[in-house]
Amino acid sequence: QVQLVESGGGLAQAGRPQTLSCAASGDAFMVINYWAWYRQAPGKERELVGRISKSGMINVTDSVKGRFSLSRDAANNAMYLQMNSLKPEDTAVYYCVANIWTMSQGSVTYEGQGTQVTVSS
Repeated sequence: QVQLVESGGGLAQAGRPQTLSCAASGDAFMVINYWAWYRQAPGKERELVGRISKSGMINVTDSVKGRFSLSRDAANNAMYLQMNSLKPEDTAVYYCVANIWTMSQGSVTYEGQGTQVTVSS
């Protein structure tokens, strides 16, 4: 069973950097079609933060453009969200999402348990 595990959340200071990690595990052979980070702030709808396609194309939402970036480690089935110049409005639960192909399940979209990021001013 494929699982996504996020790490790196917690309390952060405004203006400082923080990096979230997401690792996929559970199958010896996985093809990751895309990675994405979503976030949901209290009382708000979930929003897409950024996405990396299988080809490596990266898109980030306008509200974090220039501050957040995504990267991946294909060899280790991992993906990262580098967050710079954090703002209090970045406070949210961040979710890792990946569409992963395995021989047993085909292409399935998985989601991690979420990691809380709280930015203090």
